[in-house]
Amino acid sequence: MYNVLTLNKIAAVGTDHLGAGYTYGDNVQDPDAILVRSAAMHDMEFAPNLLAIARAGAGTNNIPKDKCTEQGIVVFNTPGANANAVKELVLTGLFLSSRKVVEGIEWAKTLKGNGEAVGKMVEKGKSQFVGPEIAGKTLGVIGLGAIGILVANAAVALGMKVVGYDPFMSVSNALKLNPHIKFMKNNEEVMTACDYLTIHVPLTPETKDMVDADMIAKMKDGVRILNYSRDGLVNTDAVLEALKSGKVAKYVTDFGNDKILGEENVIVLPHLGASTPESEDNCAVMACDQVKEYIENGNIINSVNFPAISLPRTAGTTRICVIHKNVPELFKTVLGEIKGNVENMLSKSRGDYAYTIFDVAGEYDVDAISQTEGVIRVRAIG
Repeated sequence: MYNVLTLNKIAAVGTDHLGAGYTYGDNVQDPDAILVRSAAMHDMEFAPNLLAIARAGAGTNNIPKDKCTEQGIVVFNTPGANANAVKELVLTGLFLSSRKVVEGIEWAKTLKGNGEAVGKMVEKGKSQFVGPEIAGKTLGVIGLGAIGILVANAAVALGMKVVGYDPFMSVSNALKLNPHIKFMKNNEEVMTACDYLTIHVPLTPETKDMVDADMIAKMKDGVRILNYSRDGLVNTDAVLEALKSGKVAKYVTDFGNDKILGEENVIVLPHLGASTPESEDNCAVMACDQVKEYIENGNIINSVNFPAISLPRTAGTTRICVIHKNVPELFKTVLGEIKGNVENMLSKSRGDYAYTIFDVAGEYDVDAISQTEGVIRVRAIG
């Protein structure tokens, strides 16, 4: 029986995937795995038996990934599970940034009580809410992952010109892009070429304040900026100053803070990006499936701190899973502690760490392997 702690509400359609061999809930003790959405985990202490943490969503800033890596805890996320939900909200923001829909709605409410005069008042006042069409304009997309690709392709379908950049662009993602999308050399080329900018990258020391005063100064006058990715990617003070000068026409974000709330030409949404029942179900299913696959078979899918690795089980063997430092000769030392026949194996590294799977028929010594210098965690799966 495996224990799974849920730090946030996880959709039942996901936890149902765990099956009869699992106990799960928010009061579970000594968990083998943790399922989380937004709960902060940086101050948590992890028991030695904790194998995995799965974030039902894409971002993992609430999880202490470095500490987990050092302790051999695999951290999963669910990339793409909420992509369509975010895409739809980004498109909503695209229209809201262009046409003064929000302002128009709020103004229309003030006409209540004017009876038959409302029609004439609407016709007289509507000119103050004029805004441009998006067709024919250029959308810049920074970050062409699961969400960015969907946004970029949808924008092309809406008649926009699209330019984009992603330093980690994979071949599979490139093949998903509409051929009319122009791939730029760097972020600056995207930002200086676009009329509308949308950002879809994680918050890291390298991406923090990527849209700052210097970058905004290089952009087109009247640019409209959308941030549905992470707070901190757009420098708040810089964008407020640019809005006052007219350099930036509109700022739409899913991440409010006290400085921007209520400011003119700023539209703040209460972090609604993935807030759809479909998205929450998709994330829950993916997170639970990944945890189950790792616990039962040792395969790693969508980890943010260890390499992706998947090896079909070999009949009549015991699977030995070893998380270890990525250092020379360690692999040979581990093999020396396996006396039985290695029927199948696979090893992959990610930075300073590596993960190796051995399917062994015969004898093995888990204790000896675990005491090998550089080995972080060893599991035997029957």
